[in-house]
Amino acid sequence: MSSGFAGLGRTRGVVHLALASVTNACWDLWAKKRGVPLWKLLLDLTPEQIVATLDLSYLEDELTAEDAVAMLRAEQGSRGEREGVLREGYPGYDTSVGWFNYGDEQVRENCRRAMDAGFTAMKLKVGSSDPERDLRRARIVREVAGPAARVMVDANQQWTLPRALDICARLAEIDPFWIEEPTHPDDVLGHRTLADAIAPVKLALGEHVPNRIVFKNYLQTRCAGFIQVDAVRVAGVSEFLAVSLMCRKFGIPVAPHVGDMGQIHQHLVLFNHIAMGHERLFLEHIPHLREKFVNPVRVEGGVYRTPQEAGASCDLKKD
Repeated sequence: MSSGFAGLGRTRGVVHLALASVTNACWDLWAKKRGVPLWKLLLDLTPEQIVATLDLSYLEDELTAEDAVAMLRAEQGSRGEREGVLREGYPGYDTSVGWFNYGDEQVRENCRRAMDAGFTAMKLKVGSSDPERDLRRARIVREVAGPAARVMVDANQQWTLPRALDICARLAEIDPFWIEEPTHPDDVLGHRTLADAIAPVKLALGEHVPNRIVFKNYLQTRCAGFIQVDAVRVAGVSEFLAVSLMCRKFGIPVAPHVGDMGQIHQHLVLFNHIAMGHERLFLEHIPHLREKFVNPVRVEGGVYRTPQEAGASCDLKKD
């Protein structure tokens, strides 16, 4: 690629996003050609075939092709123990309880509604100019959800490191399952400082990380308690799988950022769990665009039901 085009983003930016679109379309077409859902295509491929689809360049210091094949082979004998997820479904968590502009009473009501719908995990947006507002809303979610629920908070990169150090320490009182995107996503060492300071509270990172190399750095510095790689923001399914394999090596769970694209990620978390042995954690659920898809995700009782239609579930309605 010429230096001019590289400036548009060989591994980030518009070129990288375009590569994600093409890569994901190819996986979708491959699954449709075989007449199976994407998760089934992935599970039917051998470890060698999976690894042949991955670009592991710049990862060789942590993950070689031989490593990746060996990891997938090592999980094959126990896959049957995890295939029950196909019948039972993959747990979801509700991101819609506490959007940033919601008032206190709306947050309270949304939490009740999420619990009535079967969700046992939910996420609140924080990052207000007034940290007391964040703390008050977080206490509301914990109060309504109860001590057994998993409550996450998401700052969407709003804090400088000094501010994050202060507010994250104060948020520990609600026992958050994670604190998401507390500061600038490129500040790997800043996240390391923060992770050390607030342990055992964990950070969830990766929504805006564009490529596998930065994820490698997050893992190497051990600042991430959860990795939120997004298959439509890295270079598609193949780079998602490369990151997932690295995470498995480091023992870090993958909880993808989905935005409104639970459509494709519902397939990928099934493969992560069954073929890689990743924990069956949960998958973000945001229903805002479901009416735009031919085969929208089905979430019942707080659980993603396994898609059966051929492809990656990303076909849009013509209108």
